[in-house]
Amino acid sequence: MKKIIIAIDGYSSCGKSTLAKQLAKKLNYIFVDSGAMYRAITLYFLRNHIDWNKPNEVKKSLPEIHLDFEYIEEGNQSHILLNGENVDALIRDMLVSENVSAVSTIKEVRDFAVAQQQQMGKKKGIVMDGRDIGTTVFPTAALKVFVTADIAVRVGRRYKEMVEKGIIASIEEVQNNLELRDYIDSNREVSPLRKAEDAVVLDNSNLTREEQLQIVLDWATKKIDG
Repeated sequence: MKKIIIAIDGYSSCGKSTLAKQLAKKLNYIFVDSGAMYRAITLYFLRNHIDWNKPNEVKKSLPEIHLDFEYIEEGNQSHILLNGENVDALIRDMLVSENVSAVSTIKEVRDFAVAQQQQMGKKKGIVMDGRDIGTTVFPTAALKVFVTADIAVRVGRRYKEMVEKGIIASIEEVQNNLELRDYIDSNREVSPLRKAEDAVVLDNSNLTREEQLQIVLDWATKKIDG
């Protein structure tokens, strides 16, 4: 069966990762969470007191960062490893969330991450979600999906996720964080968040996870069979 690259882009807390994971499982593809990569880099910078406003410090630190994904069969999840440590829970901390957009605007950081992402996609059969996958990482991807949802829906989803993980934050803090990230992601100079011209839009404000999965699975099947 022909294998393709599927790029899923969109705003924070639109359910991109959930959709990408489900889709990858259905197609028996590899799932790569690009956002987790930027969060892991941010975590490394915070832990090691790297001033990301100083280009020399960033350039010196990046070769010390090794990222990988570990597939956990129980729960069908891919966890990100930072220098061999599973940091999947740690990268969802509010401090990381507040700084990841700023870190991800740095050209050297994006070049570092994009090179690794493109290497992962060489054999195709991959589903990757992020903000610049269809525009920068895989501009020739066979299927590009741009996910969006109403801000109130996104805030509710993010708050629920944080409560379930025991992360303390108010609804107002969550909304402020999402709005700030939207602004930074959409206005950064390097690889801003935008819809690729040939991407199909999926507004999942009023869709269940099962409904959105079926829609995108149909799109993917047509591309694979076409």
